[in-house]
Amino acid sequence: MRARFAALLPAMIVAFGLSADELTPREVVEETASGLQSKLQGKQEFYADNPDQLYDVINDILLPHFDVRLAGRMVLGKHWGSATEDQRNRFIDAFYTFLIKTYAKGMVEFDQDGLTIFAEQKPPSEKRAVIMTELQLDDGTRVAVNYSLRKSSKGWKVYDVRLDGVSYVQNYRSQFNAEISALGIDAVIARLESETPDAAPKGDG
Repeated sequence: MRARFAALLPAMIVAFGLSADELTPREVVEETASGLQSKLQGKQEFYADNPDQLYDVINDILLPHFDVRLAGRMVLGKHWGSATEDQRNRFIDAFYTFLIKTYAKGMVEFDQDGLTIFAEQKPPSEKRAVIMTELQLDDGTRVAVNYSLRKSSKGWKVYDVRLDGVSYVQNYRSQFNAEISALGIDAVIARLESETPDAAPKGDG
């Protein structure tokens, strides 16, 4: 799951020079792919050897276009209601940074030629949309990937990715729910913060 998702994060990043509120959900995915390809082209080895700089690049262009708060709230699930505002914010920041540092190196290998974006589906509402794509991996395997986006005051933002029908939000919600139930939310936050010490700033949704 983790290795494959690494190749999918590019669709959460919007291309340079484009304002998020000017993009349709499909354009977010299309322009992201071409923008990331352009940014990494010829520099794959450099970024592979300099992960801190790769983190900075990803953070600079991902944070404004990823619904950090909604994703964090969905991952916390039933524990959101009992968490304090401070606990919520710390979890959101630490979880966002965890995602970046877990999957960043896989993004260096992203190849736009392996990505097929299907015709845009009619969204169930004016504020939600799903973009369906297919990604061909190095071994020839083709993986169905669906991106869920929400319309915010600052444009369309990605908050979930379904890989072969498996939602990353649901995957991590199950993981963290078991850990929080056993150890408590503060212990889980402390673990994430210790593993990803430079937490990124919160998204405002």
